Amino acid sequence: EGQIRGLQKMVDDDRYCADIMVQISSVHEALRAVGRELMRNHLRHCAATAIRSTDQDAELMYDELVDLMFKHVR
Repeated sequence: EGQIRGLQKMVDDDRYCADIMVQISSVHEALRAVGRELMRNHLRHCAATAIRSTDQDAELMYDELVDLMFKHVR
C-alpha cells in the first residue's frame, strides 16, 4: 500500500517518467512475490486437501490449478 501511495505522489509531483516506471516495476515485483506466497499456501493447504479427498474434488482442483497457472503466469 505504501508503494502505491508513493507512486501516486510521484505522479502528482510530476516526477521524471523513467523514475516512475522504475517504481512501477518495483510494485509489480512486490505483487508477484505476494502471488507466489499465496499460490504456495493454496497448494500446501487447499489443493493438497482436495487432491487427497475424492476423485471428483481432485479433478476440480487440477482444473482450478491449471486455470490459475494460465491466468497468472504471464
